[in-house]
Order: sequence, then C-alpha cells, then structure tokens
Amino acid sequence: MRHSVVAGGSGFIGSHLCKRLLESGEVVTCIDSLITSKKDNINQLLKEYPEHFSFIKADINCGDYVESLLDFMKVRPNFRTPARLYNLACPASPKAYQNDPIHTFMTNTLGTLNLLKCAEKYNMRFLLASTSEVYGNPNVHPQKEEYRGDVNFTGPRACYDVGKRGAECLTFDYKRVKPSMSIRVARIFNTYGPNMDPDDGRVVSNFIMQALKNEDITVYGDGTQTRSLCFVSDTVTGLINLMDHKGFSGPVNLGNTHELKIIDIAKLIINLTGSTSKITFKELPQDDPLVRCPDITLAKDRLGWEPAVSVKTGLLNTIEHFKKVVYKY
Repeated sequence: MRHSVVAGGSGFIGSHLCKRLLESGEVVTCIDSLITSKKDNINQLLKEYPEHFSFIKADINCGDYVESLLDFMKVRPNFRTPARLYNLACPASPKAYQNDPIHTFMTNTLGTLNLLKCAEKYNMRFLLASTSEVYGNPNVHPQKEEYRGDVNFTGPRACYDVGKRGAECLTFDYKRVKPSMSIRVARIFNTYGPNMDPDDGRVVSNFIMQALKNEDITVYGDGTQTRSLCFVSDTVTGLINLMDHKGFSGPVNLGNTHELKIIDIAKLIINLTGSTSKITFKELPQDDPLVRCPDITLAKDRLGWEPAVSVKTGLLNTIEHFKKVVYKY
C-alpha cells in the first residue's frame, strides 16, 4: 500500500489532494502548521480513514518536525514506508503570505530544503507545488514554462514570488547534486473551489462572499486585467498525473486556458448568485499581474492533462460551499 506525505495537507488544495489519494487507496500523512489553514478541512477524512490517514501539526521550517514524522512512522505500521512527498506548504493568497513575509520566504526556501532532505532520507519521490507567480507581471502571453518572467525582487509580493523561485532552484539543484533524487515541479495557476478560506482576499472568494451578502463587489484596477480559473479537482488531477509520471520533472504549468477579465468574473458571479451587488473600483495593488494565462501544451503532451470542469460549473459548486459559510447551514 503506497504511503504519501502531503505537507500543507489541511490547506485548500492540500485537503482535496489528501482526499483524492485516500479514495484511491493510499495511506496519507498530512503535515501542516495550521498557521493559515484549517484542520476543519480534513477532520472528516480523519474520521473516515482512521487507519490510513494521520495528521502531524508541524512547521516545515523547524528541523525537529522531521523527528516527529519519523517517530510517528515507527508507531504506526501502515506509515513506515513513505514513497511520495507533496510539498504544498505555503500560504498562497497575497493577504496571507504578506501577513508574515519573512516566514513565507523561509517556508519556500528553508522549509523546502527540509522536505527535500526528508525525501532523500526515505527515497521518496518529491513534488514541489510552485506557482504561476514565478512569471511575475509577464511580458509574454500566454506564459510558457521556458519564459523567465518579470518579477519585482524587492516588492511586497517578493516573499512569495521570489520565494517560489528559490524553492524551484533548490529542488532542481538538489537533483543535480544528488542525481538519484526523483523530483517534480508544478506551476499552479489560479485555482478555486470548496475549502477556500472565505477571507483569503482572492478574487473568487472575495467576489462570492460579497455577492452572497449583497455587498459591493470590490474590483481592483479597472477590471480589464485577466485571470485563468482552474477548478481544484482539475488541479489535483494534474498534480497526481505529474507525480505518477516516470522520469518527467517539469516544471509544468497546471491551469485553465480560459482567460477571463476580472470584471467579467465579477459579473458572472453576480449572475450565478442572483445578487443585487454593485461593482466598485479601487486602486490596483503594487505588482498585481495584469494578465495571467498558461500555455499548457507541455501538460497535454507529457501528462495527458487538461482541465475538464467549466468555469460556470466550478463556480456553482464553489458558491454552494460558500453559502454554508454565509448562511450557517
């Protein structure tokens, strides 16, 4: 029985990944600091899979977390032979990662190094969940993997954008220094769906929460900037396909090529919720990318992957989840 470790497993994407792995028959260990994530996202999984799913509260920046993991595996027979390690351990919304930028940067760098060491010790295949933010505010559109980006190294988003670049650098350097290592790097574009933090400040969660409350929907800038929204189930499929692939390290883009203007996303959510909300405009935050759309040719060719869930279907699913938050039922 395969054992996978998911760092950041109680976060938004991580919780969906844990669920999918458990449903496929794997044993899963979730490591999470719960600094920005919620254990509520995995509590049901802990009840449903008591013999195959366990949770360790630990910050990957702290070296002693490795000892906690090792000790845990000695106690539980099913957890002795981990084969794969997914690193999703980092705040992903600007509001969350800018709250403690130093910790964010260290999670991307020191934390990734700690996990790489753990993967080496146990001969685990390692996957880094990187981000489209490594492309910065791009001058090339859509973004291909070979594009090196346009990133502000001293701006308020650098802790995440540059931190993820550092994580990619560490991952590929580790492979160069230790050729026996098996690594994977995925660049995740805007992902949305149930289990998103309703207060994370991102486009979809902001718009849905405001619409359900019939509050003004806040659009930053003039609304003509674009995003490409990928439903979480599609992103998880891409991550697993990449991890399962033999010999392909990436980096590879995982995202939806259906590009939408921010203002059109707001209008669509107003329509789908039947809201009376009005759209208001505020100043665009510094270094906020004006366009974002992946070229997923590589993912199609090497992983046989492309998104399957339409934006409308995904948003309706997400809206139903957020109704439970707003209306408490």
